[in-house]
Amino acid sequence: MQSEKAILKDESTKSVRESYDRTADEYMRRIFGELEHKPFDRELLNRFAAQVGDRGEVCDMGCGPGHVARYLHAAGTRVFGLDLSPRMIENARKLNPDLTFRVGNIMDLDLEDATLAGIAAFYSIVNIPKESLPLAFREMARVLQPDGQLFLAFHMGDGVTGENELWECD
Repeated sequence: MQSEKAILKDESTKSVRESYDRTADEYMRRIFGELEHKPFDRELLNRFAAQVGDRGEVCDMGCGPGHVARYLHAAGTRVFGLDLSPRMIENARKLNPDLTFRVGNIMDLDLEDATLAGIAAFYSIVNIPKESLPLAFREMARVLQPDGQLFLAFHMGDGVTGENELWECD
């Protein structure tokens, strides 16, 4: 019998991965410079970077084109990016050749227990089905050090938006 992680990995991630692979170039164009226009986000990232300090490695989960990882690196953290989309990782590596990026799944992290000083999950849970969120949070808790920091950003609201294509990219 397949484990819960394996089942969710197969069923929940394929369409998300394919969608982000298809839209990766447009996503990079629209999102990579967004922090320049978001002083509140930069302030929160600065506070997060100060809290994790030199306590260890930080993961930018759902890193997209790597703009949050780049910002955290500039703020003095040892950071790497992780994203479900191989195409997003390819773009992140091109834009940030001095940083490490790898393909990975938030619901099935290929990381040892208690290894991360921090996790920045900037809008990265938006595509996880509500019933799968506990698994994602268990995985995050598993890989965080006992005093590790989680910086979780997400959109608020009562509704669920189900767009077929992000920005109508092919």
